[in-house]
Amino acid sequence: MIKFTLNGESVSFDGDPQMPLLWFVRDIQNMTGSKFGCGVGMCGACTMHLNGAPIRSCSTPVSVAQGATVTTIEGLASAPAKAVQEAWQKLDVVQCGYCQSGQIMSATALLEGNAKPTDADINMAMQGNICRCATYHRIRAAIHDAADRLAKEV
Repeated sequence: MIKFTLNGESVSFDGDPQMPLLWFVRDIQNMTGSKFGCGVGMCGACTMHLNGAPIRSCSTPVSVAQGATVTTIEGLASAPAKAVQEAWQKLDVVQCGYCQSGQIMSATALLEGNAKPTDADINMAMQGNICRCATYHRIRAAIHDAADRLAKEV
């Protein structure tokens, strides 16, 4: 039996421990915000946080979550997460939207660990999050905007 916390709630799973965490979250928990993109952890659409760190849930077995805390786009509630989501809307980052939950998860993890990231920091944190619509300039601008919002709140 695999037990962990998902978006603040205790969950358990008594199935194949090698099932990708993404399938457990989407198919069993009915939380569809995290997307399936490539299936090999290269595109970032499936990004979730495991104990606060971004992971690719399509290639992470559910067994890795044993005793851990998993956060999906549905469970984001921190000040950095709210600042990121507000900046995304303000700067109209989203085009098709498919990759955006993964982008927001990675951006939030960055700002939770680095309150004033440089462009290089953003590039490093966001690498592997693919946007077929190429909204990278708006994503970077939104991360800077969110960092500025957070600095003003302090």
